[in-house]
Amino acid sequence: MTPQELKNSILQLAIQGKLVEHLESEKGVAVHSSYGGEIADFFEIPDNWKWLAIKDVATVVTGLSFKKQDQKDASNGSLRVLRGGNIGDDYKYYLYEDDIYVDLEQFQLKYVSLLKGDIITPSVTSLEKICKTGFIDKDLHSVTAGGFVYIIRYLSDNIIDAKYLLYFISSTFNKEQCKPNIHKSGQAFYNLKKSGFVEQPICVPPLAEQKRIVAKIEELLPCVDRYEQAWNRLEESNKRFPIDMQKSLLQWAIQGKLVEQRPEEGTADELYQQILEEKQWLVTEGKIKKEKPLPEIAEDEVPFEIPVSWKWVRLSQISVLENGDRSSKYPVERDYVDFGIPFFGAKDMNGFAMAFDNVRYISEEKFSELGNGKLKDKDFVCLLRGSVGKCAVFTADEQHKTGFICAQMVIIRSINHAICDYLQIYLSSPFYFQYIESKITGTAVRQLPAKELGGVPIPLPPLAEQKRIVAKLEGLLPLCERLK
Repeated sequence: MTPQELKNSILQLAIQGKLVEHLESEKGVAVHSSYGGEIADFFEIPDNWKWLAIKDVATVVTGLSFKKQDQKDASNGSLRVLRGGNIGDDYKYYLYEDDIYVDLEQFQLKYVSLLKGDIITPSVTSLEKICKTGFIDKDLHSVTAGGFVYIIRYLSDNIIDAKYLLYFISSTFNKEQCKPNIHKSGQAFYNLKKSGFVEQPICVPPLAEQKRIVAKIEELLPCVDRYEQAWNRLEESNKRFPIDMQKSLLQWAIQGKLVEQRPEEGTADELYQQILEEKQWLVTEGKIKKEKPLPEIAEDEVPFEIPVSWKWVRLSQISVLENGDRSSKYPVERDYVDFGIPFFGAKDMNGFAMAFDNVRYISEEKFSELGNGKLKDKDFVCLLRGSVGKCAVFTADEQHKTGFICAQMVIIRSINHAICDYLQIYLSSPFYFQYIESKITGTAVRQLPAKELGGVPIPLPPLAEQKRIVAKLEGLLPLCERLK
């Protein structure tokens, strides 16, 4: 049961005479009923209760109407005007710094002061806020309600307790009775017709019982508030659980805790030597530039233990990092065409994939003028500014065989495509983002130097184990998605 459902249940029990002790000896209210509808379909009430019309116990007045040019700043001689937004979810009203004011003298004969015991409720509002109520707990001098708010004032405290009236109007039963009197007003607003509202039924207990009902409701509402806090914490926990579980699975995966290690699958050091050989061949063939060797990962840099068959490496040791072309030939708006080579920006990163839905294009001629930043199949694209460290993979197809990245991005190109799936897991892991966060510079604009990206430490498993990790996650991660 949600907190609102619990609150609704308490109010419903209250107006049915089931919340407090009922005494047959207490005399019912001596008021002639003008309610003209059928009560056969209503709930049963005790014998000394009475069905009346709302107009038998209260007056309903529309708040003050005024024009926009009538508004003024708050000062002596100003009249404060409360709107629907001043009504809280806790049966109270609230005053705000941006409340509307008009000239008191100008509207002296037109406004109704808010007095202790008055109830304000929106007359024009969204459907779910119909009969949202605020109780005026003291006389408010130079304060009234606006033209889209009703002021409900009890006729006599010998007939109705003002707070009983408040809680009855807020009840689910009363809201149901309002439905025939609600009419669409504009795109998303509804109007509660006053002439129909005042004719609606209200069940009225003896005055002493009304006061007991009010006392019990107000004894229970703080309990509902505590329940709501616990409920919200639980709901927040439930929302976080799939995300937290997803993060945990990714973290376990890169720590070697998701699948078992198998000696027959060799070691990551063997895989690393193969990658170095491939990288050296690419250098010899002139396909990539020779890089300055990075230092081995020191013991104090190791954030967690990994299996003995794994190896700590740096990102630039197993891949090539390539910036986009930042020369004078960099594409500008006049270079955009209706169709050609995709020119990717941060907006084109959809999850972990580069998306083509709203991508800009440059001509093949312009593309041929550019140097760095040209994408190949299975390249990772990483943001260096804004959502720093966010990555997505470019997947070539028949229509888009290549692409180009904007200046705020860098390409991560694996030396060995066989490790791409595991690398994607790593680039999604909590540890990766924690490390990136520690290297970010700037405050107004967050950014990451490309050389810091190259130094990212990666726990590298043997290739066969990588494949088993990927397969395991392919089975588990969709379960997390279904929990969202």
